[in-house]
Amino acid sequence: MKPDTDAMAPLNLGDLDLTTDEFILDEATFHQRMVSFHLNLCFFQGVDLRQYSKQVEDELQRIEQASIKDYIKESQNIASLHNQITACDSILERMEGMLSGFQSDLSSISSEIQTLQQQSVSMNMRLKNRQAVRSHLSQLVDELVVPGAMIQVILESPVTEQEFLEQLHELNNKINFAKELSFRETLACSDIQDIVDRLKIKAVTKIREFILQKIYSFRKPMTNYQIPQNTLLKYRFFYQFLLANERTVAKEIRDEYVDTMSKIYYSYFKSYSGRLLKVQYEEVADKDDLMGVEDTAKKGFFSKPSLKSRNTIFTLGQRGTVLSPAELEGPILIPHTAQRGDCRYPYETLFRSQHYALLDNGCREFLFLSDFFMVAGNSAPDLFNSVMGKTLSLFLKSMSTYVSDCYDSIAVFLCIHIILRFRATTNKRTIPALDKYWDAVLELLWPRFELILEMNIQSIRNTDPQKLGLLDTRPHYITRRYAEFSSAIVSINQTFTSERTHTLLGQLQVEVENFVLKMAAEFPSRRDQLIFLINNYDMMLSVLMERAADDSKEVEGFQQLLQARSQEFIEEILSSPFGGMIAFVKESEALTEKGQLDRLKNDEGEYREKMQTFL
Repeated sequence: MKPDTDAMAPLNLGDLDLTTDEFILDEATFHQRMVSFHLNLCFFQGVDLRQYSKQVEDELQRIEQASIKDYIKESQNIASLHNQITACDSILERMEGMLSGFQSDLSSISSEIQTLQQQSVSMNMRLKNRQAVRSHLSQLVDELVVPGAMIQVILESPVTEQEFLEQLHELNNKINFAKELSFRETLACSDIQDIVDRLKIKAVTKIREFILQKIYSFRKPMTNYQIPQNTLLKYRFFYQFLLANERTVAKEIRDEYVDTMSKIYYSYFKSYSGRLLKVQYEEVADKDDLMGVEDTAKKGFFSKPSLKSRNTIFTLGQRGTVLSPAELEGPILIPHTAQRGDCRYPYETLFRSQHYALLDNGCREFLFLSDFFMVAGNSAPDLFNSVMGKTLSLFLKSMSTYVSDCYDSIAVFLCIHIILRFRATTNKRTIPALDKYWDAVLELLWPRFELILEMNIQSIRNTDPQKLGLLDTRPHYITRRYAEFSSAIVSINQTFTSERTHTLLGQLQVEVENFVLKMAAEFPSRRDQLIFLINNYDMMLSVLMERAADDSKEVEGFQQLLQARSQEFIEEILSSPFGGMIAFVKESEALTEKGQLDRLKNDEGEYREKMQTFL
């Protein structure tokens, strides 16, 4: 049966993608599969294969004839295209040759660049090494070269010129550098060693003459040695140079300065102390000027005159102003000025002036020694003692002589507190050089103060009331002395309190209380005794509260005594007219405190009679 070709419908291949990699085949396989595809298509559609084959052959012939005609028609173009392709091939061949040449040239250039890079790294390393060597060599050469300007300045310029000081610093650097090179055994060091040594000798000679001249200028009379000291401080590097390069000369200068200043300070303070003593009060306390000694006590014919009034020994008055800040660090006394004005001063004022001069000069000297001679630690106080040792020994000897014959306890106590304040001042200024001296002075003053106080205590203990003259209920002069003295010590002791002082004052207070009781016992009537006690307690309490702290132990003790004696005196006054009533009240209070109220009710009749008597 002949199939109906017209009924053949085109085969729908759908979304079949023949361009993917899975369908990329070679040409033979492609034709083979296409033929197989058409055959299968014809088979399924019922197409006659012979007829279909003939149609295909006819179509192929027709297409072949059309293609031949197209080729013939385009033959000239094809020939031209062939010629052009041939020309392009020759051009591309030449370009290939050129590119091959370029490639070989680039390969050689790359190798040359690598070589140049290696040479550059090597040259850079050599350059750095040469620069480092040049830097060291340049520094070495600069240090080795001794400029002509340095030689001229060291040899010709005065040491006070600024350029001499600058060149001296440079010379010191070259000397140190030459020493360093000599340790390394550098041959170039020998070239400058002779020049440097000569310059060093010349500089040392000029510096030595300059410093010694300044030191010798201290010895001139009426010289203010602070001026040359300030000049030396401006040139402190001179001594540093000597200490580093010529220790023998440095030691000579140091010893010369110590010897000169030691003599100057000793002479000055010896003269000043002697002149101060000439303006001291002529009347001073002696061993008989004690608190318990009678005012009318007579002395032997050859004894020295006593003070006009012993009360001045135990009264502080204006003497305490020596401890005020304005007075403590005020100007020192000028002896000849005081003598012309016929002025006289107590010992503590002279002591303050003398030791403030020592404090001021000592602090300044310590700072100068530490700065100019470059000493620190324990070396600074040792050098200070070498300069001020003789002066300090003079002061201690003078103090020992005065203390051994001093009986003015207030003066000694004021001197103690002057030293305590001066010691605080040196501590604040961080000057430790005078610490040992302050301690030595206190070791002299404290035992003497305690001894004088014990002598006064003993004098009151040994007082015989029957030898003190006519009895009087008014405050006794011995209690007046005690009140003045105790208030003076307490007021002085407020800033730098001392337990040993409080202990001695406590002992003195006990003896004074016993003395007052012994004196009161001399009165025949209890009323006079109480009046005497109240007057004395009130006087002592008033003086202490006026001139000392209100909360002191002495004030508290006398307040209790005064209150007790006042209460007793009131009872004594009222005992005559109201004795029975007072006894009744006391008895009633005692029974009430014991809780014996029944006994009070039983004795009610007796109490009513007493009340009637009182009314």
